[in-house]
Amino acid sequence: MNYENLVAVIRRLALEAGDKIMEIYNSDDFEVKSKSDASPVTEADEAADALISAGLREAFPEMPLVTEEQADSHDVEAMTFLIVDPLDGTKEFVNRRGDFTVNIALVEDGVPTFGVVYAPAKDRMFYTDSVGNSVEEMGPFDKETPGETKPIKVSTPDNSALLVVASKSHRDQATDDYINKYSTADMKSAGSSLKFCLVATGEADIYPRLGRTMEWDTAAGQAVLQGAGGRVVRFDDHTPLAYGKPGFANPFFIAYSPDVALKEA
Repeated sequence: MNYENLVAVIRRLALEAGDKIMEIYNSDDFEVKSKSDASPVTEADEAADALISAGLREAFPEMPLVTEEQADSHDVEAMTFLIVDPLDGTKEFVNRRGDFTVNIALVEDGVPTFGVVYAPAKDRMFYTDSVGNSVEEMGPFDKETPGETKPIKVSTPDNSALLVVASKSHRDQATDDYINKYSTADMKSAGSSLKFCLVATGEADIYPRLGRTMEWDTAAGQAVLQGAGGRVVRFDDHTPLAYGKPGFANPFFIAYSPDVALKEA
């Protein structure tokens, strides 16, 4: 795999998908359907998925591809593969709250190594460069020529005054009970994989997730966080969150700056 080419391709496809998503987001109305698990899906999810999938298959025809919106791809058995969530945060999209992202990642030997997270409604874009270090691009988001980028790095947290980020749409009592084990200075809510990016930039110190997620929800965000010096571990035993699991379902997890003193489950 030529990583320089990979980064250029996934960056461009994320931007193109973002344009398509925003075109629908800014329209007067759009259709919202329900999937078999009752989660919402919109024409923006489907249009972005078609665009990204076609681009990845053209650029990397030999690489297995897993994408949320194509159920037949959920039977892929591989430890090295491309994985896509074309529109993470569909509830945020439907409610026009802006906290939604395009996510494309490469998983190698069960570990997300390269990824892009693009939040088109917020004009924020995070990705790993060709050597795996994470950056935030400042715009103007030209498809072919990257703009100014700045390296991002996790915080050096104060364990007596932690900055916590949690899910906007999936917050529950169990999450609050775990957060209450820490001494916190500030608590913020965010949608989609942006939570990983807030930890990656040092805008938050820890993101615990005690709820159902799939690998396509987390792979790109985890790649960005790891490239900024962060970690993602299972909630139950604090071992690294692995990828390529049967069915691609995740256990509960914690994303954090390594200097956070983690509490037991």
